[in-house]
Amino acid sequence: MIFKAYYQETKHQNPKREQTKSLYLEADDEVEARRLFETHTSYNLEFLQFLDEKHLAYEKEHADFSLTEFK
Repeated sequence: MIFKAYYQETKHQNPKREQTKSLYLEADDEVEARRLFETHTSYNLEFLQFLDEKHLAYEKEHADFSLTEFK
């Protein structure tokens, strides 16, 4: 499953929509996706969105799609 994570780079300031960034990650479920994000980044996770087939196809076509791999 592919998830899109919306985040702020800092946890010490109020979130501002203009500073929201996103990354794509692969996980078996939402719980694992949250764990991966929190374990491997120090970012403030705003929202985690599951991408179904149609949404994923759209993101690949219209966004700067690159799957983030955590090691």
